[in-house]
Amino acid sequence: MHTCIHAINSRSSLFLIWNWECKPSSPHFNGFIFLLFTAWWIVGLALHRHDKNWIKPFLFWLAISLRIITLYVPLAPFVMKVLAFAWNNTAVRIKDVVPEKMRTPAAAVLVVAVFLVGSFASDESADNTRANRAVSLFGLVVFIALLTATSRNYKKIVWHTVIVGFLVQFIVALFVLRTKAGYDIFAFVSELARDLLGFAGRGVAFLTEQNVVDTIHWFLISVLPAIIFFVALVQLLYYWGTLQWFIGKFAVFFFWSMRVSGAEAVVASASPFIGQGESAMLIKPFVAHLTKGELHQVMTSGFATIAGSVLVAYISMGINPQALISSCVMSIPASLAMSKLRYPEEEETLTSGRVVIPDDDDHKAANSLHAFANGAWLGLKIAGMILSTLLCIIALVGLIDGLLTWWGRYLDLQGEYDLTLELILGYVCYPIAFLLGVSREGGDLLNVGRLIGQKIVINEFVAYTDLTTNPRYANLSPRSNLIATYALCGFGNIGSLGTQIGVLSQLAPGRSGDVSRLAISALITGILSTLSSAGIAGMLVTDQAAFTTPGVAG
Repeated sequence: MHTCIHAINSRSSLFLIWNWECKPSSPHFNGFIFLLFTAWWIVGLALHRHDKNWIKPFLFWLAISLRIITLYVPLAPFVMKVLAFAWNNTAVRIKDVVPEKMRTPAAAVLVVAVFLVGSFASDESADNTRANRAVSLFGLVVFIALLTATSRNYKKIVWHTVIVGFLVQFIVALFVLRTKAGYDIFAFVSELARDLLGFAGRGVAFLTEQNVVDTIHWFLISVLPAIIFFVALVQLLYYWGTLQWFIGKFAVFFFWSMRVSGAEAVVASASPFIGQGESAMLIKPFVAHLTKGELHQVMTSGFATIAGSVLVAYISMGINPQALISSCVMSIPASLAMSKLRYPEEEETLTSGRVVIPDDDDHKAANSLHAFANGAWLGLKIAGMILSTLLCIIALVGLIDGLLTWWGRYLDLQGEYDLTLELILGYVCYPIAFLLGVSREGGDLLNVGRLIGQKIVINEFVAYTDLTTNPRYANLSPRSNLIATYALCGFGNIGSLGTQIGVLSQLAPGRSGDVSRLAISALITGILSTLSSAGIAGMLVTDQAAFTTPGVAG
């Protein structure tokens, strides 16, 4: 299968045109698939007509049907005309009524009103008072003010991008955390992710035996095989063009709604699915020509979220999947908005009027089997890198803790307050935990501060491992546990600096100096983007138990 994406250079008529060349995808074959899934959906609806959980099979059937229909009927121009008509006769008319100088302040006031109503309208609970929500909101304001005050060029900030970015982030959180449909959709996606673990387990059972899969829950056995299988599956989907199609739809939305360049939209949309290095590969021909603002945004997107491969690993560790997946989606608009606060665009961008995901013909697989085999080898390398990195980092932290503890004993720092790297980071990040709205009872501020510090200085893998296995965190309140789960969901750590600088320098050797100069700023911005999602979760969640990561008993 070969996929080629072209982009129309007009925002009012923006759509993607797809050319498919695949022998099995004949009209007869596609018609059979359409009828098969339609019959399945109708029969299932009739047999389970009394079930309330009808949205999952309907969405699955709708996705299959629309994809097949669009192979033969160019719906994109028609849909865009309908959307443009609706947009021009609603939002545009309202905008035209407001004087031009007042549009940005009016939009900001509207977004603030949405935040206030969404955050404080719901009832209180013991662990989710309006006072706690107010602290989370205050923390978000502090993050925005910090980036605005340190902006490279305050006068160049495009406030439309910032306002829409935070609004989209808040709406996604509102949909997931406050609506039954949103919760069900993300729960369904979470179930699919969990099923992937089961399929990887079959491979492990073949190599060992089923008893090993059922009884031995080692990281080496339960997590790494899932990563290898997931990476192989991603490479297969990439070869088929499915991944580019999905990322392209996300990119078009953010390109149109937030007025960012096409390259920025593609990388930001791809980062939660394929990771910080691989997402930049999607725009490989353009990397050398990116502006400094675009380079800053590309790196910020990578730091702000995690990749699909480690997402599967964290789910297998017991981290709440709905929280992980929603955090990844929320980080897309957050990273765009915050990067444009810290480093506004000052140059003319090459992809300012289009969204393009070019084909990578140099690394094109010969067929599906070749793509899957390449993915398996890539997954093995990624799993090996994670294994060796974790082994060395945990050993290094143990060495540092041993030296610090030995030194601290001469200051009578012993017992629960042994001088360790974790304790130092806990106090350093104590204010951050407070600004996120972590519960101020039972030492939660210090404990969540420890986790955030570990995530930034070491990596999120170690922090999530501690959250799920260390008895210290077993008694975190549901609110604190939830906020910690969101706050750790990003590659924003010192080690990832090397990954970002290395990948982008390889793609554009002439820009390595710019990449190195922008890296620290992008890292801080990416960390704040992840923390903003945690703060918004603290403002909105009501059923905290549903999003809490289980820990070990104390």
